[in-house]
Amino acid sequence: MISVENLSKSFGGNLLFERIGFKINSRERIGLVGRNGHGKTTLLRILTGDERPDDGQISFPKHYRIGYVRQNINFQKETVLEECMTGLVESEKDHDWKAEKILAGLGFSETDMQKHPDFFSGGYQVRLNLAKVLVSEPDLLLLDEPTNYLDITSIRWIKKFLCNWPHELLLVTHDRGFMDQVVTHTIGIHRKKIRKMKGDTEKFYSQLAQEEEIYEKTRLNDEKRHKEMELFISRFRAKARLANMVQSRIKTLSKQGEKEKLEKIKILDFSFKSKEYRGKTLMQCRNLAFGYDTDKPLFDGLNIHIESRDRICIVGKNGKGKTTLLRLLSKNISPMKGEVVYNPGVEFGLFEQTNISSLDDSKTVAEEILYTHPGVDQQIARNISGAMMFQGDEALKKISVLSGGEKSRVMLGKLLVTPVNLLLLDEPTNHLDMESCDALLAAIDSFQGAVIMVTHNEMFLHALAEKLIVFQQDGALFFDGTYQEFLEKRGWADEMENAGISSGNDAENIPAERLTKKEIRRRRSEIIQKRAIHTKPIEKQIQWVENQIEQNEKELEQHNHWMQEASQAGDGGKIASISKQIHLLHSEIDRLFDELEKLTEQLEEENSPFNQELERLDQMEI
Repeated sequence: MISVENLSKSFGGNLLFERIGFKINSRERIGLVGRNGHGKTTLLRILTGDERPDDGQISFPKHYRIGYVRQNINFQKETVLEECMTGLVESEKDHDWKAEKILAGLGFSETDMQKHPDFFSGGYQVRLNLAKVLVSEPDLLLLDEPTNYLDITSIRWIKKFLCNWPHELLLVTHDRGFMDQVVTHTIGIHRKKIRKMKGDTEKFYSQLAQEEEIYEKTRLNDEKRHKEMELFISRFRAKARLANMVQSRIKTLSKQGEKEKLEKIKILDFSFKSKEYRGKTLMQCRNLAFGYDTDKPLFDGLNIHIESRDRICIVGKNGKGKTTLLRLLSKNISPMKGEVVYNPGVEFGLFEQTNISSLDDSKTVAEEILYTHPGVDQQIARNISGAMMFQGDEALKKISVLSGGEKSRVMLGKLLVTPVNLLLLDEPTNHLDMESCDALLAAIDSFQGAVIMVTHNEMFLHALAEKLIVFQQDGALFFDGTYQEFLEKRGWADEMENAGISSGNDAENIPAERLTKKEIRRRRSEIIQKRAIHTKPIEKQIQWVENQIEQNEKELEQHNHWMQEASQAGDGGKIASISKQIHLLHSEIDRLFDELEKLTEQLEEENSPFNQELERLDQMEI
């Protein structure tokens, strides 16, 4: 049993929790809930020893082991399987089957397990860290938002895995459905205190709301009673025959004191701005195909018919093309084959995970929202800022000081002021807390237009999805039915059997130390080819940006020529108009060069593991 007593913690004058206490008993699986910024992650870090509390103490049993998934990457072994096996306890160091089972559940194929950890994306590297913790079977497993770096099949697997966890578990997640299916108890940080209840989040929040309602009714009754007693005392203080009654009321008042009014907790409360659309069909995708590698398209022959009130969810494993499809539908990229046809009058709004980089660090929250749409004035910008929990002076914060989650709320706020009849949403829940996810679900449900959303959140899928676009090993398919119908008719079994992000040649995983010169050259050639395939999407983006810069510079040259002609003719109207266009072109060119710089840095970062492996092979050949 773990005992937490009188724990207090604050940051920079902001009190997170004060003198809290709770116990974690044997085999309890506990969900930790609370608003963003209220101290959930801090509490986990205190339990691991990464943070020190201001006051209080925590008691652990002797030899008690805590497992916590770290985000930092520090791999020492040559293969994923060997790296995962470093997490096994000493008595099980040769139990490779246990590591294989965990890795397979988290989406690594047999071929993947023999690859070097550096070949994988950041999300898969964090999965490897998770696998190392799971195989160690700690006495207390701490998980902080694990669904953020897992895809839907891995989430479904780990949900079942955790339900059978033989020790203690403390879980933080914004995914209410995931939590409710795993936990036996719920602990909540609320009003700087902590509460623990048996049962799921629904029971916890229901009980909390009931208690606060009773408290408020009691407070109002007490307040009314106090006023009545004060009135009685003031009226009859001088009456000798009522002296005993007056003294009795004075004593009662002095003993009782006053209950403080509960501070109103800020919650996201918003709705999307709908633009009227009178037609039935919004958009059609015909024989759609796309791939960064033309020989291996992400999807091919995809046909989608989108109507004015559709709720379509895009689901599947990571790296299969879900976000790519959304970018294609939003016309950020063009299809390799087929076409996307929007009907007249369709206006879409896009929320993309990576879009926070488009925010201007020098602007305030309110300014970002103000300049989103011509119909937005100062008052509307402040109202939307408030709805996104940037109330009062919080709306005057610079973008540069915001956290990733806060920036996502700004992006959501910008979308709210834009009248649209089609919402394109890419994992909109990732940086929201549980209550904010509930508000988002309600806002999407009441939106008068159509919604196409990428999500791994099964609560959202069950509540919203009427049609699905499902990404599997062999591409994408359109499923006309709910998520429950998909599970019943098709399911994810085949996806799990073929789990893995890519196939490979087993020979490539032989350590370089054991390779001949001929094999080293062959392997170098394969790595160069893999690097080219891996970085092709970024290189295509770089090529597109460079083409845009060249095109804008040609336009700028033409406008400068027109400016000379207008100056010679003394045409003031033309000079003003051309001057405005020249200014816009300069701004766009500056923006494109900034984007080019970021993409170049990204390319170097993506190339790094491949280049390191090539350098290692070069050393072996020498």
